[in-house]
Amino acid sequence: MSQKELLKGNTDTLLLSLLAQEPLYGYQIVKKIDAKSSGYFRFKEGTLYPALHRLEQSKLLQGRWQEVDSGVPRRYYHITAKGRTVLAQRMAEWRRFSEAVNLVMVQAPS
Repeated sequence: MSQKELLKGNTDTLLLSLLAQEPLYGYQIVKKIDAKSSGYFRFKEGTLYPALHRLEQSKLLQGRWQEVDSGVPRRYYHITAKGRTVLAQRMAEWRRFSEAVNLVMVQAPS
């Protein structure tokens, strides 16, 4: 499975997880995901903004415009209560999935 395929299937969960830590605007999201993944995940606008809008339409995120010192308003994304519930469910499923994969793929010492 390619990196692109793995990212596509996990973009929403990665975004929810990151935004559960603090509200962020688009450029911050790109930089934080890049830094936290040591460059493994590199979001582009064509991936990021459709995902943010989808999560917002699903009521998992809420975007709010905020004025900043530079005078250019930025749209900060905040996780909602529903988003936190969905994230908890996805994290539990991820743990079960990764444990099962490890059981099959990781060989016990002989």
